[in-house]
Amino acid sequence: MQRMLDRFADFDWTAGLLALVIASLLLWVLQPLARRFDLLDHPKGRKDHASATPVTGGLAILLACLVAFNGIQAGSPRVLGFSVAALLLTGVGMLDDRFDLRWYWRILAQAAAALILVYWGGAQVEQLGPMFGMDALALGWLSVPFTVFAVIGVINAVNMIDGADGLAGLLGLSALAMLLAAAVYSGNDPLVGRLSVLCGALAGFLIWNMRLPWQPRARVFLGNAGSALLGLVIAWASARLTQTPGHPVSPVLPLWLLAVPVLDCLVVSARRIRQGRSPFDADDGHIHHIMRAAGFRPTGIALWLAGFNLLCGLLAALVIRSHMVPPVLMVAAYIGLGVGWYLLSRDRRRAVAFFCRLRRVAPGTLATQPLTREP
Repeated sequence: MQRMLDRFADFDWTAGLLALVIASLLLWVLQPLARRFDLLDHPKGRKDHASATPVTGGLAILLACLVAFNGIQAGSPRVLGFSVAALLLTGVGMLDDRFDLRWYWRILAQAAAALILVYWGGAQVEQLGPMFGMDALALGWLSVPFTVFAVIGVINAVNMIDGADGLAGLLGLSALAMLLAAAVYSGNDPLVGRLSVLCGALAGFLIWNMRLPWQPRARVFLGNAGSALLGLVIAWASARLTQTPGHPVSPVLPLWLLAVPVLDCLVVSARRIRQGRSPFDADDGHIHHIMRAAGFRPTGIALWLAGFNLLCGLLAALVIRSHMVPPVLMVAAYIGLGVGWYLLSRDRRRAVAFFCRLRRVAPGTLATQPLTREP
């Protein structure tokens, strides 16, 4: 235990706190600018928040990270590559927040950002052997397209789960905190420093985004720019953690660290395709919509799902560390969890009834529960 605590001494508290303070202050400074340039999420359709809300969370997180990376921590070509990819994705995301771009422009920007990570940011998935119990399973020429596909997938999973105050931020923070713990355990000191900053900046955003006793609603949203940035951050950190020969971590682990958004994205996309619709169509079939229909409030949804995500990640980490379960069975269990959620959520009333039982509410109260989306 003492050895583990000693390893956490590598956590960069100064840079993390600086990022938290800068992100929080920037969110206050950017509010009038957001209203001036209409960087707002307006209540309409499935969006039932009380008033137009700034979507500057992503910009504040990015600027806070850039200041901490370059102001306190020593820069590196890989961090510069990540910064360029993040700037590109955040810029396109802000245009999307303002003008509602077509989905293919977003995918193109995400692919470009992923390629920057591969060729400049040092984040490339080249080896999947440990995932399937093999000493070596190099992807070869498939490495780059696989990495691009994975980055795009994580970005869109985070974007799709961003449907309740504090939800995407808390899920992202839980994933980054577990990635940080894995980096500490494996001795990946450079990544520990970077994740210290990323966790701090995201915590600064959550101060404005969570519903708290003194804050009855979110005052700032991530926006498409912020959710894309958060997905990029998680994908970059996961690749840097699992593909570093000097500090190897099983590629199975990141699957479980982001279990809730990834599995929700896969299940919802599969359901839409089965219905003959585009996987990018909007609907109220996400897990947070179903929980809202069951009577959960936004803060409860965020805490329950973030807690379940943490449980999945921590249990997976302990199982992997024990070497008692083959990695291929961990992958099979992950797929089984997704299939189970697909079968349960295929019947919406049954899924809502499940969550009603979870919060000990009789299914007969369903008629009084709203089905609208909570941003």
